[in-house]
Order: sequence, then structure tokens, then C-alpha cells
Amino acid sequence: MDTLLDLLNSRPVVNGEERDVLADPAAGRRWARERGGDGSLAELELLREARDVLRDVVRGESSPAALSPLLEGVHQIPEITSGGLQWRVEAPPHARLAVEVVLAWAATEKRLPGRLRPCANDECRLFLLDRSRANRARWCSMAVCGNREKARRHYERTR
Repeated sequence: MDTLLDLLNSRPVVNGEERDVLADPAAGRRWARERGGDGSLAELELLREARDVLRDVVRGESSPAALSPLLEGVHQIPEITSGGLQWRVEAPPHARLAVEVVLAWAATEKRLPGRLRPCANDECRLFLLDRSRANRARWCSMAVCGNREKARRHYERTR
């Protein structure tokens, strides 16, 4: 689930300018390898595609069916182990990390429907996973986006 949020949040807006962590090959390779990928250029291309499609799906701008091409040629194989039934994912090596992120999204939607969402700050491009009991989290960071929004509303009220 951490890799899912990391991927969705890999194109932040910093000082009004979008930064794509996966655009630079060296930084992208490091990002992928730190999360268990191989860091190949093919993997980075697929991760960027997966990120962009997932962003649209989470925002409600695309149907989850848009994720289907990312899962072509992927198989889940059941394995019985001493710990019980486990599913092993078979995917081309360059696609494994992107597939794992799509599967993490599906698991999140199943276990925590509606809790993966974009930050309520229109100027922010980040996403959050609301783990609160009340399911009312709105900002990726209360210290940054939440504080800005509250300050903006306070300024408007007192103006």
C-alpha cells in the first residue's frame, strides 16, 4: 500500500511547479529499485503509465477498466504453503512492480472503499489514504494543505 501512495504521489507540485520523480532515469531507477523493481527503462515507462491511469481512476475521471491493459499477460497462481493458501503473481519482470501497485489499489478499494482519494486542496496533486475512524480526512497533510486551507478560510472570513 505504501508503494501505491508513493507512485500516486510521485508527481508533486513544489513551489508551483510539477516535479516528476520518475522522469529522470537515474532518480526513477533509484525509486523503482528501492521498492523492489529492476529500474529498467521499460519498467519506468510502465510505472509512469500505471501512475497516470491510477490517478485518473482514483479521481473518478476514468473507469477502473482503464487499468486492464496494465494486467495483460498477468497470472495469479495459487500455492499451498505451510501458512495456507498464497497467490503468486506471474508477470513480465519489467511489469511486476506496476502490477503489484494495481493489485494494491484493488485490495485497498475492497478493504477500504472510498478512502484512497486526492487531497482536497485544488493546488495540490497528492493523494491520501484515510485511515481515520470517521473517514473525514481531506488533506494529504494537515500541516501543509490543511493549514493553508484553514488560513485561507480565516482570511476570507475576517476580510
